[in-house]
Amino acid sequence: MGKRGRVTLETIAAEVGLSKYAVSRSLAGKNGVSEETRERIRETAQRLGYIKPANSSVSNEIAVVFHDHDSVNSELYMQIQNGVQAEAHRQGMSLRIRWTHNKGQLAEMAKTCAGLLLVGPHDREAVDAAVATGIPIVRFGWVDPLEDADQVSGTDHESGQAVLQYLIDLGHREIAYVYGVPGYRGRRERFYGAREIAERYSDANLHAMQFEEQGGFADAYRALKAKGVQPTAFFCAHDGLALTVISELLGQGYRIPDDISVVGFGDFSAATQISPALTTVKMEGQECGAVGLRLLVQRIENPRLPGMPACRIYIASHIVERRSSGPRRDRSKSTEVPLDSRRQHQQRPTHEAAAIADEEAIEFNRRMWPTDPRN
Repeated sequence: MGKRGRVTLETIAAEVGLSKYAVSRSLAGKNGVSEETRERIRETAQRLGYIKPANSSVSNEIAVVFHDHDSVNSELYMQIQNGVQAEAHRQGMSLRIRWTHNKGQLAEMAKTCAGLLLVGPHDREAVDAAVATGIPIVRFGWVDPLEDADQVSGTDHESGQAVLQYLIDLGHREIAYVYGVPGYRGRRERFYGAREIAERYSDANLHAMQFEEQGGFADAYRALKAKGVQPTAFFCAHDGLALTVISELLGQGYRIPDDISVVGFGDFSAATQISPALTTVKMEGQECGAVGLRLLVQRIENPRLPGMPACRIYIASHIVERRSSGPRRDRSKSTEVPLDSRRQHQQRPTHEAAAIADEEAIEFNRRMWPTDPRN
């Protein structure tokens, strides 16, 4: 009989058809597995001659580190965390979760875990130090072009394409892309995708609006109209920006979506808490978290061999259509009127219901969002 090799957790996992982490938690007496499964694992370990190794400074836990200074994506990060935790519970795994931007803490966690999930714009030096430990790492968010890193992300560029096509199919040809503050890579990617679609139509124009997000939209919109541009639709790079746009437009007497359509991005909680409810792009943050953890487990149990490529996984978003978007109104049948005249017109008996609805929407949004939301 040939000599039997060393029996490891992976050996037992393969024998019982479970993950290494379920086996590890079971043998350590931790929860997350049924008593029947625990007994089957114990018997298999005993039959194979498994010997528990001496205590080591490295645990079988997965570490999840969120960048805590990225307030723009805080709700998305919570969705990712929920997805990671749900998948970890399903697999019987133990997690260590930390919210930090401290480079030293990130490096220390990398030295004492089996694998690392990085969420957000962590410092380059800190990421390199974590990579140098040799543990498997999966990144959420942006990586450098062709960087040798496993990554799970959304579909920003493709989402920009989809929204522009959606608005063009509704008849809109003068469309504003509301950047807000420039610099966020995801917002640029959405704009690039939208621009690609606009360039396919000779009569379509896409206008970029950049401004400081605390009260800057009104001035930016005024400057755009001064150039002779009157958008019939706004594609906002973030739901928070869309809230600002809707509130400002309602305050100026526009009806949404009768006069102007507004589309956001993210499908965060505020999207259904305003009136009219926001048409937006849903980011599948929870699915990103679950898929990222599964990829990390795969890398831990089957490490990349030299020369193997890194993996990119994109989780597709989709448009959620609500009441803030609609077909373009035929402007040839009406002319733009001054704001005061527009308000007087809305209060005539034939438009009384519409005027009341607009005022109620304005008041509702002011109560929900007394200041411009950060995004």
